[in-house]
Amino acid sequence: MQKNTKAPKEQRILPRLGQRIVKTSLSVFICLIIYYLMGLTGADMPSEAALTAIICMQPFVSDTEQYALNRVIGTLIGAVWGLLFLLILADFPALSRFMPVVYALMCVGVTLSLYTSVAVRMPDTSGLAAIVFVCVVIAYPDIDEPLLQALRRLEGIAVGTFSAILVNVVRLPRKKHPERVIFVRAKDLVPDRFARISPAVLFKLNNFYKDGAKICLITEHAPAFFSIQMNDAMLKIPMIVMDGAAVYDLSKNSYLKFEPIPAEASKALKKKLDELSLSEFIYTIHKDRTCIFHRGELRAPEKLVYERMRSSPYRSYLEGELYEPEEIVYFKINAVDEEMKRIAFQLKDFIPEYGLRSVIRPQMQMSGVSGLYIYSEKATVESAADFLMDYLGTEETGLEKVEILPDRAYESEHDALVLMNRIGNVYEPVKFFGRRNSKKKERK
Repeated sequence: MQKNTKAPKEQRILPRLGQRIVKTSLSVFICLIIYYLMGLTGADMPSEAALTAIICMQPFVSDTEQYALNRVIGTLIGAVWGLLFLLILADFPALSRFMPVVYALMCVGVTLSLYTSVAVRMPDTSGLAAIVFVCVVIAYPDIDEPLLQALRRLEGIAVGTFSAILVNVVRLPRKKHPERVIFVRAKDLVPDRFARISPAVLFKLNNFYKDGAKICLITEHAPAFFSIQMNDAMLKIPMIVMDGAAVYDLSKNSYLKFEPIPAEASKALKKKLDELSLSEFIYTIHKDRTCIFHRGELRAPEKLVYERMRSSPYRSYLEGELYEPEEIVYFKINAVDEEMKRIAFQLKDFIPEYGLRSVIRPQMQMSGVSGLYIYSEKATVESAADFLMDYLGTEETGLEKVEILPDRAYESEHDALVLMNRIGNVYEPVKFFGRRNSKKKERK
């Protein structure tokens, strides 16, 4: 790819100024201005509002609303216990004659604040409740009006929460970039190849497509897996499948291109596998349909794969070799992990000698089993992306490639939502936080 939104650390000088940083600073400014207009400055200005704004600001509006709700509930719990603490000391002055007793009672109040949060099934608010309790009572005995002290804390929370939500829901001026072809790996949007994309991520993805964004999904697997993962996705751009060996247009149910293994190389590979007494699956493309042929006796790991995959209506599993040599896209060998190390060692010199490339991947939902995939060395994601750019360029000029990479491998839906947010920053960035010219980056 020509452009990568996550440059390697050694190539980065300073990180880009993100919208969350700017929004957080803006929400704190609003808090300070509100109190300034109320005539409060210096030591008279409460800090709760600004702290609340910082905590509540999140990448997504829904997250901000949840944090705000937690903040309000935690504050109420802490403020109520703090008020009761002050009222008890006011009614029973004998308790406050010895300060160590007062501090012991404060610890009881912290315990009650923590326990109440857990009891109402909102444990995420427990720490905040304890903090608010301490903020309310810590100035004792220099507190003349306990109720006013508690209300001030609540007021600060309300001001901070309002500021955070206000800033997060207001859209900053943006500019759309429909000329950017955005490449995203499907494995960064779903837990695994057998799982469906979550409704929240699917909703955002479809909204991008409806708005005109050009998003190309990349997968290591055949198109059949998209019938499992993203059946309701409104894909407007052909996808790169089989780890770059083919480009598939899901709207037309047809392959635009595939890079076969050269006939001489496939012939030599089959002979080599026979010498090693290995059986394999041979993936071919015939009349826009993926056909998988098996040679040799099915071993235990292969039976697991075979029974799982053959039920799909998008592929056909066949025995024998009823295919044309120019239709072979890749070979796949399944084995337990220890045996796979031996197989990879036996083939490590043969594969590059015949213009091939290989990759080993663990087989999902089959613990201890790996698959060795062997492609033509020309079958890469980069070459498939170049083909797709040329294909799209026949109808539209000035297109630009952009690859979106995640900060980490998919662990939860939140990771996918963060990635969708990054896509939004590329497709529709805020105007006054423009990126450097891509040509300047290339010269560097």
